[in-house]
Amino acid sequence: MKFSIAAAVTATAGLAAGSPVVTQVRAEDLKVSTLGGATFRVRTVENRDFNPIGKGPRALGRVYQKYGVEMSSGLLSTLESIAEKMNLKTHFSRRDGNNTNTEAGKAEVAAHPELFDIEYLAPVQIGTPQQTLNLNFDTGSSDLWVFSSETPKAQQNGHKIYDINASTTAVKVEGATWSIRYGDGSSSSGNVYQDTVSVGGLEVKNQAVESATRVSGSFTEDAASSGLLGLGFDHINQVKPDKQKTFFSNTMSSLAMPLFSANLKKGEAGNYNFGFIDSTEFHGDLHFVDINSTGGFWQFETDSFTVGNVTLDSHHEAIADTGTTLLMVPQNITDAYYDQVPGAVDNWNVGGYIFPCNATLPDLTLHIGTYKAVIGGQYMNYAPVDSRSFDNATVCFGGVQSSYGFPFAIYGDIFFKAQFTVFHAGDMKLGFAPKPPQ
Repeated sequence: MKFSIAAAVTATAGLAAGSPVVTQVRAEDLKVSTLGGATFRVRTVENRDFNPIGKGPRALGRVYQKYGVEMSSGLLSTLESIAEKMNLKTHFSRRDGNNTNTEAGKAEVAAHPELFDIEYLAPVQIGTPQQTLNLNFDTGSSDLWVFSSETPKAQQNGHKIYDINASTTAVKVEGATWSIRYGDGSSSSGNVYQDTVSVGGLEVKNQAVESATRVSGSFTEDAASSGLLGLGFDHINQVKPDKQKTFFSNTMSSLAMPLFSANLKKGEAGNYNFGFIDSTEFHGDLHFVDINSTGGFWQFETDSFTVGNVTLDSHHEAIADTGTTLLMVPQNITDAYYDQVPGAVDNWNVGGYIFPCNATLPDLTLHIGTYKAVIGGQYMNYAPVDSRSFDNATVCFGGVQSSYGFPFAIYGDIFFKAQFTVFHAGDMKLGFAPKPPQ
C-alpha cells in the first residue's frame, strides 16, 4: 500500500495476543500506482421485480447452499413450501437419501439488486458485438459463469443468455470444463470459452467465460441474474484442468490502483468502485487489516464484539463476501444480540432468529483489532416473515444470523451497508471505515 509512512498509524495499544494489527490511513495518502490507469464505478439500483415471498429463509438457504453446509430439515421444508407458493418446480435434496431435486475517466454502469437486497447485479458486456448480461458481483467466488445458448431451454427460464455463436471473438477452450456443487445437492457446470468482456468500459480480451450446460435450481428461479462474476482469488476458480483468472485479476495491472471498494446501501443506490477510492463515501480514516487468502477468500480476523453495554470475547475468522446477503457470525454473538431484542426467538422452521417487527433493534459492534465496526440496528430488520410487506407484517427475519456449522463467519451485505470496505489486492489487505451520517 503506497501511503505516507508519517500519515499511517499502526494501532496496537490494548490489543490481546493474536489480535489483528490495524493500520490507520488517511484516504489522501493512498497513491496511484499506475499513472493513467483505469477507474470505473458500478452503480446499484433496486430490482422491483423480485418475488417477495420468503425472503429471509431464501437468503439463509442461499448461503448454506453456497458454502456446502447442511441445512436443517426445518429450513428445507420451509424452502420447499416457499417454492410451491412461487409456483416453482424446484425442490431440495436431503442427506437421508430422499432426493427430491429436479432440474428445472470514470465510466459508470447501472446495476440491479433484488428486492430486500438478496442479490446485487451489474451489467457486463460479453462478446463481439457486445451482449449485455446482468451478473452478481461476488467476492466469495472466483468464476465468471453465465447462462448461455448451451443452457437447456427448460433451465433458461427467461434469463438473458450469452449467445456463443453470435460472438465473433468467442473461442472454445478445448478440454476445459467447470462444475460447482452446492450444499443442497444441486450443481452448475459446463464448458469454457475465451471472449472479450467489458465492465464499466474497461475491456479484457480472452477473458475466461464459463458457459452453463447445467444450472442449479436456485439460479434458474432468479430470472434477473444471468450468472456470477467472481471477485475472489484465482486459486479457487473451478475450471479444470487449468484454473482461469478472474476479471479483476486480469485488470489489476491496468487499474490506477489495484483495488476495488464496496459501498452498498439500504433502500437506495450504492456502488462498487474499481481502481480508485472515493473519500466522500466514508467518514474519517480507513483502517486496514491483513487478509489470509489461502482459502481463496478475503479472510481476516475479528476478536470481540459489543451489544449494548456488554463486550465479550469472540475471536473468529471471517470473510468479506458481497455475494452473501446476511451477516453470519458465531452463535455466541447472535445469542447475545437477540437476548437484547424482546420477543426474539431462534426459530427452527425458518432456520434462524425472528422477532416482532416493532422491536427496537440494538447496534452490533464487531471489534477488528482496535477498529470497531458498528452495524446499526436499522440494518438488522431484514425481511417480513408472515407477510409480503413490512406494512402489515408482525414477525420479521433478522439480518444477523448464526454461522454455526460454517468454517468461518461471513460478513455479507448487511455489513457492507454500514461499513465502507476496500478490497486491496496489491497489498493483500481489507480496509474499513464507517459510512457518513445519514
